[in-house]
Amino acid sequence: MVDKTTFTVDRTNLTMRIQQAEMYLKEFENEVKRANGATGVFRSKEDALSRIMILNEFAPDDERVKGLFERARKCVMGSAGNFIEISDDMLQYLKNEEEIKKFYSEKSENGWKKLIEEHKDRMLEKVFPAPDVLEAKQEDYIGKYVVLDEVRYPMNQFMGVTGEFIRVGKRSTGMYFVKIDSRRWLGPYEAVKRYRRQVDSTMMEVDTWTVLGEITDLTMEVPEAGEQKVGGPVYAPVVTPVALYVPGHVLGIYDGEKEKSGYFVGEEEVKKIKESWYTVKSVPEDVTPERLVEIFAQAIKEKNYDLYCDCIQPERRVNEIQQDLLLYFWDLHQERYHGEYVYAQVQKEETKISVVKGYDNSSANLDAYFLSAEDQRKIASHYGEKVEYASVQTVAFDAHGKQLGSPVRRNLIRTNGGRWYIRDYEMRF
Repeated sequence: MVDKTTFTVDRTNLTMRIQQAEMYLKEFENEVKRANGATGVFRSKEDALSRIMILNEFAPDDERVKGLFERARKCVMGSAGNFIEISDDMLQYLKNEEEIKKFYSEKSENGWKKLIEEHKDRMLEKVFPAPDVLEAKQEDYIGKYVVLDEVRYPMNQFMGVTGEFIRVGKRSTGMYFVKIDSRRWLGPYEAVKRYRRQVDSTMMEVDTWTVLGEITDLTMEVPEAGEQKVGGPVYAPVVTPVALYVPGHVLGIYDGEKEKSGYFVGEEEVKKIKESWYTVKSVPEDVTPERLVEIFAQAIKEKNYDLYCDCIQPERRVNEIQQDLLLYFWDLHQERYHGEYVYAQVQKEETKISVVKGYDNSSANLDAYFLSAEDQRKIASHYGEKVEYASVQTVAFDAHGKQLGSPVRRNLIRTNGGRWYIRDYEMRF
């Protein structure tokens, strides 16, 4: 902050002080321009504004000072960031998700109650303390069902001699070992992950589960995750999962007859419910680069995974590794659209298209002005495959309409005049 003792102003040095202040103001203007609507640290801001403030107090009627003041005002506005009005339409995807979350929460709660009712005759009367397997009769607990709360996975996961388990309980109250190396765990577990991706992004990763399981065996293990076991072994009942419950969200159930070994309650209804949300259901063959990016963003917000994939370059979704990456970045995009921004605006005037391979017969190519269509066709036949890149710029806004960060460029590709596809789908908006 420059004060009046170091930046003295009088009639004899007024012109010089105005020139000095303008020098700092130009730096501030350049910083705001480079930020392109984003907020941040503007190093010249304080130096420029403090000098102009002193000048304005000394000579408020001077036209030169008035000009500096107005330029400074615009810079201050620009440094505060870019803003838009967030309409209800922009937030409709969040409202839709709230409705379907409530629907599945109630459906899962009812499904859980039904499961408990079905197995109540074979429920272990008292979960803790766990059965003392050295004293209790096996017929008193083998084949019984238990509901285990606070099953911490992956925190309490460990690999033992007889399998992979989650320990539940303490040495003082007895333990259960939940078996997780079979489809009876993996089927419901993957079903819950599908629910998160298809229905409820706000659930994020689950680390505490409620498990309904059957006591199927006994085993002795050292229930520690590390390779160096320091505690003594524990002899405990083995619990084979029947269902995994995340209260308030979802119920995943094992079903060995299904291809994926499990399902979440109401899974068969998801697609039908969500189809009524979709504002876009397919990508037109003549889609422009800007429109494709808009469709891509809409597919993410409306949880239309098939449309999301159809926007992406086919060569980037062929093998299993690529398909796993598609899901990984799908999850990231979902998190960003729920925790960071709510809307991405395409800046159409900033789109850039270039030919990176083959003959360029676009209007931007001056050669094309002098050549007939037949001339161009002959030349193109010798160049071979034509590949075009498009760079589309977007700006993201939060729920208050404030721009987040600087604009982002996303690259697209088109081959031989076909359809446009997104290349770098991983990028944030």
